[in-house]
Amino acid sequence: MGDGAGVDRRSIRPAPSREQRMIHWPEHYDPKHAPVHVRNELTIAAPPEIVWAWLVRAEAWPRWYPNSANVRIEGGGGELVLGTRFRWRTFGVAIRSEVKEHSAPERLAWDARGFGVDAYHAWWIERRSGGCRVVTEETQHGFVARLGALLLPRRMSKGHDLWLARLAAQAASGPPVRPA
Repeated sequence: MGDGAGVDRRSIRPAPSREQRMIHWPEHYDPKHAPVHVRNELTIAAPPEIVWAWLVRAEAWPRWYPNSANVRIEGGGGELVLGTRFRWRTFGVAIRSEVKEHSAPERLAWDARGFGVDAYHAWWIERRSGGCRVVTEETQHGFVARLGALLLPRRMSKGHDLWLARLAAQAASGPPVRPA
């Protein structure tokens, strides 16, 4: 059967790259199913542990990342851990999130649900000589997400570039002070 009869060529895909395997997408949020997907990365001249420490202190984000506001961890606790639920505002939308993946200091991910938005935001930190490479990816569903992608197609990507740049600046200042 050299003619390929009976083979659905659409289902033949190359094996995922190492990077693609580093983000553990729930099926619903996999980029191949999501209408909105952004990926940003930055090499940061700080150890992964310091970058991680700034990233998991969500209530401190508004002090250094201007696209976040009113971050409140439900039930207290100073850091994001697996299962942590938190509320916040980003891109002007009130969001409820839950940490779905937490593997220090390498992988962190949470879902994000709000009016017209159903998203998944993942972070991957790879140790490198002299620092680390930080990759952040987000996929979104929902009419507000689609509208935003249509009207302001680079808004989320620019916001994530800013988040990475500010994260790098925070990491360059050293580790954050432990919450009391």
